[in-house]
Amino acid sequence: MMNFLMQPFHSIAAACSEPTLFGIPPWYHYLNAAGLMELDPNTGHCEILRYSNGTGKFGITDFSLVGLGVVDILLRLAAFVAIGYVIFGGFTFITAQGSPDGVKRAQSTIYNALIGLGISIASIGAVSFLANSLGA
Repeated sequence: MMNFLMQPFHSIAAACSEPTLFGIPPWYHYLNAAGLMELDPNTGHCEILRYSNGTGKFGITDFSLVGLGVVDILLRLAAFVAIGYVIFGGFTFITAQGSPDGVKRAQSTIYNALIGLGISIASIGAVSFLANSLGA
């Protein structure tokens, strides 16, 4: 019953839906957000069918959006690496068994990883803001 009620909304939302892996958007995410991607009626796939400058060629803004999409992917991967280092630092802290050098090294690892995580999250926000401003 619920599937029947949600069917019209699901088909509209899935027209140009983007597959993600662990929340990492595809490289063309900001092109899709800018409305440059459409559903091809012949193939049924989401493709880049029209361009922002109307000449049928990519403009500098389009390349900027693709570049910002790639930077966004790399920053999100950096955030995952930072989370991995926090986990690694926690494991090192547990296995230090009270050794002052081991505890200090583990605390340093966790501290530096949290700083890196904060920088990457702030950078993701800045890139998203810039890309959405260019694509609007």
